[in-house]
Amino acid sequence: NPGNMGFCIACFLRDTTGALGLHGAEVVQYFRPEIVGILLGALIAAVAAKEFKGRGGSSPMIRFILGVFVMIGALAFLGCPLRMVLRLAGGDLNAVVGLAGFAAGIFLGTIFIRKGFTLQRNYTTKTLDGTVLPAVMTGLLILFIAVPTLFKLSEEGPGSKHAPFFIALVIALVVGALAQKSRMCMVGGLRDTMMFKDMHLLWGFIAIFVTVLIGNLIGGSFKLGFTSQPVAHSSHVWNFLGMLLAGWGSVLLGGCPLRQLILAGQGESDSAVTVLGMMCGAAFCHNLKLASSADGPTGNGKIAVIVGFVVVLVISLLFTKKVEE
Repeated sequence: NPGNMGFCIACFLRDTTGALGLHGAEVVQYFRPEIVGILLGALIAAVAAKEFKGRGGSSPMIRFILGVFVMIGALAFLGCPLRMVLRLAGGDLNAVVGLAGFAAGIFLGTIFIRKGFTLQRNYTTKTLDGTVLPAVMTGLLILFIAVPTLFKLSEEGPGSKHAPFFIALVIALVVGALAQKSRMCMVGGLRDTMMFKDMHLLWGFIAIFVTVLIGNLIGGSFKLGFTSQPVAHSSHVWNFLGMLLAGWGSVLLGGCPLRQLILAGQGESDSAVTVLGMMCGAAFCHNLKLASSADGPTGNGKIAVIVGFVVVLVISLLFTKKVEE
């Protein structure tokens, strides 16, 4: 995979969206097996632990919209929270700016959570309902293996760089299972630290940072600085604001993009809708020229981030007011 990318859920969903022909950016089109592996790994782990349960009905369309804007924020920064940590471990100081924005967004979200923000409770549904997204993505994976010519594939750029297909799939199965068991979530870690001084969920990402940092130092791929970083830009204001939007939206959703995939794998159809919202956001980003590049954010992208703040603020206010009433 591209440098400092590793497991980037936003990047994987963007590339997969492109492979399906939902956006026309030729440099980011590849059916990432990691997405399917994470879903199936979480599903298998949840079934084994008797934790799989079909649930849904918690403001699904609001979650879809939040998913769209979380993706817009992530692609303004060029990475999800997990990639932000990997970029930090690679020496990319732009990710420090992103982390500051991400923490600020989570802090804003916790203000509304303390006041009673909620997207309402969900309800038990048929087990089949909770398996739809894993089943659809598995079907697409099989189709990709059988008839790859049906999909769009990058010949250059980030989409053309990927780990061997089946190795990536197996590793993602393991990652999905471990993430399901550990409840790993960057948003949850910072949220719980801010609200309850509980760092339990944060230790997983600290461990990832330290492990990847050591690996980069040993392998000679650590490069400290702001410039010439792989798939990154140094527009500090928009790195900050992009991750602020992603953090604020994610804390309202109850989890980062990785956590949404894990929850979708264990039967939460609301999280499945959120994942579809993120894929729709990726399509918007590349069809409407909202995504940043190594040259920085676009004018359209800046407007989209600002619109995102307005939308997320309105959702925060309305769903807090409803509870107080």
